[in-house]
Amino acid sequence: MTQDPSMRAVGWARSLPLGSSVKTARDWTRGHLATLGWDRTSPDVADSVVLAVSELVTNAHVHAHSDAQLILTWDERCLHVTVHDGSPRIPEQRSPDDGALGGRGLFLVDALADEVRTHPCPRGKDVTACFRPSPSGRPD
Repeated sequence: MTQDPSMRAVGWARSLPLGSSVKTARDWTRGHLATLGWDRTSPDVADSVVLAVSELVTNAHVHAHSDAQLILTWDERCLHVTVHDGSPRIPEQRSPDDGALGGRGLFLVDALADEVRTHPCPRGKDVTACFRPSPSGRPD
């Protein structure tokens, strides 16, 4: 009997209270990417993951005015980066003015990730971005 790879997964979760530093989320994520070996095998993808985490946690804190729950799940095909916040409002990409300082976060996440999904939940929403490692370097 062959083992279904979707049944083999590893994951980590971290609560980031409103007002906590987004740097904490980036550092925590980078540490888990190193555990997967992505810092060596897929450094560009690892950088994209860290930038997406920064944007998604910032959105939870700034736009949802909520704590953020950051969940990383690796299923041997895709790293699912999920940020849950307490707002039921589904995020929308904005078309910022050229001089605007913000408004590009979701655009960036969408450009960096292989796939992005938003899922309403009973107490807020989940935004999940999926990242696949570089074809030349699969993490251990």
